[in-house]
Amino acid sequence: MAISLNWVNDYVDIKNEDKKTLAQKITDAGINVEKVISNNIANLVIGQIEKVEMHPDSDHLHVCLVNVGDKTLQIVCGASNVRVGLKVIVALEGAVLPGDFTIKKSKIRGVESNGMICALFELGLEEKNDETYAKGITELPDDAPVGEDPLEYLGYNDTLYELDLNPNRTDCNNHLPFAYEVAAALNKKVTMPDVSFKELDEDVNNYVSLDVKTDNVSMYNLMVAKDVVIKESPNFIKRRLEAAGVRSINNVVDISNYVMLEYGQPLHFFDKDVVGDKIVVRMAHDKEIIKTLDGVDRELTTEDIVISDGDTPLCVAGVMGGLNSGITEATKNILIESAIFNPYNIRYTSIRLGLRSEASLRLEKPLSYEFTLLAIKRACHLLEKYADAKIVKGIVTYDKVDKTPKVVDVSLESINSILGMNIKSEEVDNILEALGFTYTKKGDVYTVTIPNRRQDIYNQKEDIIEEIGRIYGYDNIEPTLPLIKTKKGEYRDNVKLRKIVSKKIRSLGFSEIRTYTLISEEETTKYDYHFGKTIKLLRPMLKEKSCVRQSILPSLVNVLLYNKEKKNNDVFIYEISNVYHEEEEYVENSHLAFGISGEYLNNTWNSLSYKVDFYLMKGIVENLLNYLGYNNRYTLSLSDSLPKEIHPKINSEITIDGKNVGYFGKLHPKVSKEDVYVCEIDLSEILEHKTGDVKYQELNKYPKVEKDVAFVVNKDIPSIDILKAIKKSGGKLLTDIKIFDVYTGDRIDENKKSIAYKLTFEDNTRTLTEEEVMEIFNKIILDVLEKFKATVRDK
Repeated sequence: MAISLNWVNDYVDIKNEDKKTLAQKITDAGINVEKVISNNIANLVIGQIEKVEMHPDSDHLHVCLVNVGDKTLQIVCGASNVRVGLKVIVALEGAVLPGDFTIKKSKIRGVESNGMICALFELGLEEKNDETYAKGITELPDDAPVGEDPLEYLGYNDTLYELDLNPNRTDCNNHLPFAYEVAAALNKKVTMPDVSFKELDEDVNNYVSLDVKTDNVSMYNLMVAKDVVIKESPNFIKRRLEAAGVRSINNVVDISNYVMLEYGQPLHFFDKDVVGDKIVVRMAHDKEIIKTLDGVDRELTTEDIVISDGDTPLCVAGVMGGLNSGITEATKNILIESAIFNPYNIRYTSIRLGLRSEASLRLEKPLSYEFTLLAIKRACHLLEKYADAKIVKGIVTYDKVDKTPKVVDVSLESINSILGMNIKSEEVDNILEALGFTYTKKGDVYTVTIPNRRQDIYNQKEDIIEEIGRIYGYDNIEPTLPLIKTKKGEYRDNVKLRKIVSKKIRSLGFSEIRTYTLISEEETTKYDYHFGKTIKLLRPMLKEKSCVRQSILPSLVNVLLYNKEKKNNDVFIYEISNVYHEEEEYVENSHLAFGISGEYLNNTWNSLSYKVDFYLMKGIVENLLNYLGYNNRYTLSLSDSLPKEIHPKINSEITIDGKNVGYFGKLHPKVSKEDVYVCEIDLSEILEHKTGDVKYQELNKYPKVEKDVAFVVNKDIPSIDILKAIKKSGGKLLTDIKIFDVYTGDRIDENKKSIAYKLTFEDNTRTLTEEEVMEIFNKIILDVLEKFKATVRDK
């Protein structure tokens, strides 16, 4: 949308300002003027045709004598509507028309022509189509002054700004808010539009009642205008609407659009005699039907706001009026609506119905309640002036707007400190006044009240400082070296952990994948490990992407199995991502998930291979946890409470300091008949278990002693329990325990298993003797035999 500077000039005097220089000032202040469009064309005059003759060598050309004020010119014209006495637009010699077409003295079929009689589309002021072409040259009214500038007379001598705005400053798409920016850049005052009108000695409450039955309306105002006369709008309104890309319809409808483009507050006009004397604002009934102004039947939902007469919907609030209640040529009395609706409802209703409009785009954003009231009064002023309306006294109002003023304290010291400037107090005073911000000052501390029209500013001093800085000019900042102490840049907390984990897991041969955070509702039930409440999207674009995942595994397993289907059997993938669920509030945790299948090692030259199994997965988990500094603090144990997609007998739960942080295991045969192993760890939970800094430890210069022992125990005894018993019995001299063999089969009972351990003994201060090692070693054996009813395997 373009901003008309003729329109802005109503509020701020910019008549003598260079429009390109002004555009640069406004851009420097943070409101980007992307393009300056000027409709001014030199050497155009209003002329009057005094004589018309047919061209001697053409059956459609005419030779005209045209009075242009100071002289009479002979001009050859091919338009069918040329006639004596007609007042026209004449392009004189030297005029440059759109397309770089320069008017020159020439001969047309042997007859001299000294200019061109123009149509508006030839000047770029009207679209060229069959209709406009058929009209011929533009016919000016009889009162058009010969010799004067036709663009000024018609109201086309305007300069337009096309803006490229940040999302938080879309209010500047409207002329009055933009005028405040112009005034601030020029240090001038804004003159507010005239909102005065005469009132009938009749109470508006006798004409209409209002009942608001939804919390999705914060303000709703109604006024009544009687005896309106539907006619053509005055030229200045039509031109300004055209500049903004809005087609003129009639004076009443145009006034509604005019006020919207002025204040940024959409209005809606109802035919009062059609809608009756009762207005009910409510949420639509499910599948309720309304025929909108475009003649289409629209099906509504319970999230759409409607304006009704109590039963029948008259309008889809903020989106489009109903066909049965709009303004027509027969309208005499109108009901004027100015309201603030819930932006969320307006946005999604307009998107769902495919009815995005200038009004809905504005109602999707926060609106100023002050402008909501001023806009309805401005409409009454214009209706009285240009539609002969009589305004009924009073406003019917529903008002639930929080009017608590936004007040911020900011000191001159903090302004200069944050901006890196040296702005004086007097300059800050001028800027705040230019912005229209009221303030009081105590010492160097400003107490600033933010005007309600600036919905983009919050109760933060930084916002005020930014406003001061942009108006003062960022190009006025003098470059200085930073005075702060430099700090080493580094990752911290969760980000640091993710980087460390990612680097380590890649070193173990894994490849990183990225999958969607959104999954289907069906997938949210998979890999359920202490899940909270699933978060569902209110309006998902796809059914398959309707929920936010609580686990990475549903997505990771899909990728893994897809690779298997494509005969990519050796797969080692991982993903680190955030997962989400809802408790009393939304919870966001960082998870690591990885999966393996196929062969971990495969060297065909030496006939070496290692197929993935549970112990490989266990080794990867232990390697990772040890690398992160959790040696001797974690426990891996079989669990019967893991998700149903995990094999109930080939799994392990991971605990650190007694707290569950994740699990790993083989996929259940119902999920995959092949050997596929997966793991998921809650990194956010791991972060709660602090680790100390890694300390250097000198290599032991004294020899270590290694002893092997194999225990035969019942199959249902976990190895971790035996490891704990060995460690407890071994004391400080036992520095390492490794399992190097698990055997079942011949010479061992069917319900037994043999687990072989390598025990390492050492002391950093001396060489151990065989006697003291054997004493500890025998104690370990005896304790294990007694505690687990085990036997020592001798072969």
